[in-house]
Amino acid sequence: MAEPDYIDNDCDELIKPKKLVNPVKTSRNHQDLHRELLMNQKRGLAPQNKPELQKVMEKRKRDQVIKQQREEEAHMKKSDLEIELMKRQQKLEQLELEKQKNEEEQENTPEFVKMKGNLRRTKQEEEQQEHDT
Repeated sequence: MAEPDYIDNDCDELIKPKKLVNPVKTSRNHQDLHRELLMNQKRGLAPQNKPELQKVMEKRKRDQVIKQQREEEAHMKKSDLEIELMKRQQKLEQLELEKQKNEEEQENTPEFVKMKGNLRRTKQEEEQQEHDT
């Protein structure tokens, strides 16, 4: 990185820039922790305890998973009435599908087949009426 040209001139009027101090790095706590981590890394030791933030985050995640499982179980447990209503609904849907299939089949059949069926029905009805009387 090139140095600015005003540094070469020893001008007293200019304010010389200073590097900003990072308050975290200058704190005694941070220095001790950093020194301890470096020593542990050299020895090959990992920190024994997890940081508090990581523990809290894992606990929240675990609680959330348990909550979701409980909600799913609550949805799975249905009363007898709900089960019976579901069965009836499925039966109605099946009947509707069968009706639609029958209607489609009747629409697709040729006209002479429909007329033949109608003639058969009328003939059978006449025979039943004669037989009944």
